[in-house]
Amino acid sequence: MQVKLYNTLANEVGEITLNDAVFACDYNEPLIHQAVVTYQANQRQGTKSALTRTEVRGGGIKPWRQKGTGRARQGSIRAPQWIKGGVVFAPKPRDFSKKINKKMKAAAFCSALSYKVANNELVVVDELKLEAPKTKLVAQILKNFNFDKRTLLIVTGEQTDVVRASNNIAKLTVVDASLANVYQLVSNANVIATKEAVKAIEEAYSL
Repeated sequence: MQVKLYNTLANEVGEITLNDAVFACDYNEPLIHQAVVTYQANQRQGTKSALTRTEVRGGGIKPWRQKGTGRARQGSIRAPQWIKGGVVFAPKPRDFSKKINKKMKAAAFCSALSYKVANNELVVVDELKLEAPKTKLVAQILKNFNFDKRTLLIVTGEQTDVVRASNNIAKLTVVDASLANVYQLVSNANVIATKEAVKAIEEAYSL
């Protein structure tokens, strides 16, 4: 597969050959969905906790006698209807993590990446160098490509200047090619990848 190669000014400077095994896979929505759900589940800490009525301190004595007071019968001041009482079905720490096979995870990534290529949502640039780590320089690159929606920028190596310059751009996510995942591809409308990042992805996912 041949796609156009651009510079940061959005000018075409040539073509690049993509590996069909990575960038021309069939679209598998159920598999992509499974990978995204697994990723989101694994991001959950599962540390929320509250006390049930048996765990709240106090309330051991009956607040008033059963009959004759004209008030509703109560057995404990730590019942759920009382202020400072226990919580009904209180949340407890738990593990939300899910598992997915490595081959399924890789197939989902390639499927999502191929979908971006098929819909012209992936742009490959020859190199990404900034004169200075300034936000306006990265913002100008996005403007050159008319990317006004959420965008994923895939780079390689220690792109410290690019990361620093991108921190204040709300709709831009910068990630190393070795750490890119299916959720990032799905949640961003456009993808910009450097030529070196494309090679790194091909080396990692080509079977």
